[in-house]
Amino acid sequence: MRVAWLGNFLTGASFSLVMPFMSLYVEELGVRGTDIEFYAGLAVSVTALASAIMSPIWGNLADRYGNKPMMVRASAFMLFTMGGLAFVPNISWLLLLRLLTGIFAGYIPNSTALIASQVPRHRAGYALGTLSTGLVSGNLMGPLFGGFLADSFGMRNVFLIVGCLLFVLTILTIFLVREEFTPIEVGQEVPMKDILARIRDRKVLLGLFVTSMIIQASAQSILPIMALYIRHLGQTDNLMFVAGIITSAMGISSILSSGFLGKLGDRLGNHRLLLLALFYSFIMYFLSAHAQTPFQLGLIRFLYGFGTGALLPSINSLLTKLTPREGIARIFSYNQTFTYMGSVLGPLLGSSVAAYLGYRWVFYVTSGLVFINFIWSMIIFRNYVKVKEIA
Repeated sequence: MRVAWLGNFLTGASFSLVMPFMSLYVEELGVRGTDIEFYAGLAVSVTALASAIMSPIWGNLADRYGNKPMMVRASAFMLFTMGGLAFVPNISWLLLLRLLTGIFAGYIPNSTALIASQVPRHRAGYALGTLSTGLVSGNLMGPLFGGFLADSFGMRNVFLIVGCLLFVLTILTIFLVREEFTPIEVGQEVPMKDILARIRDRKVLLGLFVTSMIIQASAQSILPIMALYIRHLGQTDNLMFVAGIITSAMGISSILSSGFLGKLGDRLGNHRLLLLALFYSFIMYFLSAHAQTPFQLGLIRFLYGFGTGALLPSINSLLTKLTPREGIARIFSYNQTFTYMGSVLGPLLGSSVAAYLGYRWVFYVTSGLVFINFIWSMIIFRNYVKVKEIA
């Protein structure tokens, strides 16, 4: 569990820590003019897009050979693709390694599937809630660490540091992670159509996939404009540092709350906790649009973290309880595909809305998107009688 948490944190951080200086690194590699923003955005999004495409393939292999081999494979390859960014001579090599990072990713869904398949189902909420704090805190605190390390050691050395950490993670995964799994011969695995046929309510399954996408899209939509919005609120000194603190504030409160909220979901019902968290998220995004100072925005972001501490654990717990163990890695990989799609769509949504309507409207549109998801989820769960059996 501890190794899986560390792996989720490092994987989430490695995806997001490049955010503060990617445009500067692209410029250092020789790109000039308006092409800097284009290639910086492409370098970030190509990783998520490749991961979205490849995730089901790795999930299929995990159901055949086990989740642990896929975790080792993901961390080992990322060791070279992330560490190798320190040595790229031009933009083409940067894009290639970012693409390979996305292709060979998969530590997060496979570690989640491993924990979900090994833990007693009545403890799934607590276990997956604790595990999810690794990903959430890594995603949110990555930009803060990335900016600090880049200022302290230089941009290229940041990638070397990440590579060394991923090397340690690979060793820990090999020797400390245990999995009870018997490899399945080719052609003997349960077909995906049979897995879907055994799922109690496929509407709920699709709803959880879409909710994962919207959660990620909502979180990512504000990242491109966060520093600009903070400057709009009056912050001029130490702008990047303040932006990093405000961005990371949500990760701290999420870590503090996820374990407790996971236990609460096990008792209250994960579907009920998910609905409460979605409505809470809607309120927090709406309040963010009305922030008058950077301090107010930071406080709202910190409070919002108590909601994110319930979102991912609730989804993962419901997926665990809905899915037969024979197909759990594939189902989590499909869910991860939707999550990566949110990572691609979110920044595009935020940048477009900010360009045409202004910064505050990014939060209005995001809150509206979450509210629609809340209403849709209520409709899906309302007549789902069997949900009481799995919650």
